[in-house]
Amino acid sequence: FEKQVALAEQIPAQYQNNERISRFINSIEVAKKTAVGQKYIDFTMNDPKGKEVKLSDFVSKNKYTLVDIWASWCTPYPSVKPHLIAAYLTYKDKGLEIVGVSLDTNVTEWTSAIKEWGMSWPQISDLKGWKSEAIKLYAIGSIPQLILIDQNGTIVARNIKHKNLMVELKKLLK
Repeated sequence: FEKQVALAEQIPAQYQNNERISRFINSIEVAKKTAVGQKYIDFTMNDPKGKEVKLSDFVSKNKYTLVDIWASWCTPYPSVKPHLIAAYLTYKDKGLEIVGVSLDTNVTEWTSAIKEWGMSWPQISDLKGWKSEAIKLYAIGSIPQLILIDQNGTIVARNIKHKNLMVELKKLLK
C-alpha cells in the first residue's frame, strides 16, 4: 500500500486524467480510508437466512473481529480455511470473532460452501460478487483477504497472510 501511494504521488498531473490512472489514484484514496490505524467503515449485509446484519454488531462485542473476505469459487481459499478454523477454535473464547464476507452471487453455492467447509463463524453477503459494498468500501483487489479490527473500531491489520494469522493473534490475545 505504501509503495502504491508513493507511486501515485509521482504521476505527473498531465496523466492523471487518464481513465486507468484515475481509477488507480481513486482506489488508493479509498484504501487510505481503511488503512491500518484508521477507523473501520461499517456496512450491512444479510446472513444466510436473509437477516440484515451490520459489521458493527460484531466489532462492538469482541476484543477483535477478523473480517474474512472470501468466495466459494476462490481457488486459494481452501488453503486459508484450516488456519481460520484453528484461529477460531483457539481464540473465540478469548475475544475473537470471525465474520465471513462472501463475494458469492449465488446463495446456494454460498451456503453450501459454508456447510461443506465447516465455517461455524457468522457469515454475511450482499450476493453482488465484485460489486459488493465491502469491495468498494475497503478497496479489495483480490481474495481471500483478512482485515483485523479491534473493539474500538480501529483497523489493526490488513491483508494478513493466513500462515501468520496465529502468530498475530497470539500477540494480541494473550
